[in-house]
Amino acid sequence: MFKPENIENEFFHRIGFNFDPKSLTAGSVLISEPFLSDPNFSRSVILLTEYTEDDGAFGFILNKPTELEISDIVDTFPYSGHTFHIGGPVSSETVFFIHSAGSEINESRKIMDDLYWSGDFDHAKELIDLGKVTADQIKFFGGYSGWGVGQLEDELKHHSWIIGSLTADQVLAGDADSLWKRSLTRLGKKFSIMAEFPENPELN
Repeated sequence: MFKPENIENEFFHRIGFNFDPKSLTAGSVLISEPFLSDPNFSRSVILLTEYTEDDGAFGFILNKPTELEISDIVDTFPYSGHTFHIGGPVSSETVFFIHSAGSEINESRKIMDDLYWSGDFDHAKELIDLGKVTADQIKFFGGYSGWGVGQLEDELKHHSWIIGSLTADQVLAGDADSLWKRSLTRLGKKFSIMAEFPENPELN
């Protein structure tokens, strides 16, 4: 099969991959190029919850679930079937969450339509315990993915990430195994060729 020497191959520009940092905003999705060597981000899809040129970027890996639930991590959390995800390599001991509950959870911060992050953790826990926030409305993470000023823009210049988008429902869906491929194919049929690249081209 065709394997580019690097992601800068003219072919990928011709089919329209977006590496332009000017299109970044809170709610943007970063899709890792298929041969990204960093094991923290291999075949990852990252939701940016915050981004400005002056402050850098902050977000969570959407497709790295663990075999644990949030109730395994936080002793006082009610058993509720909420999977615990790896959000990134930074502050891995800290729990973060995104959700579609909006102002139902105090101190929530809007990312885009129908999607929020952070908020009062104890209030979120109480709403879950009362059945007012369900597993398909909230996702928990350990750690986050962060970039300092100019760092993400530099990685985009080196074409480590493709910029895409997902709806709130797609972000919260529990389909981690297929999310990387589907995030690429949603960009158009031409992108499906990249979605089918093997993780180790030498084995193909």
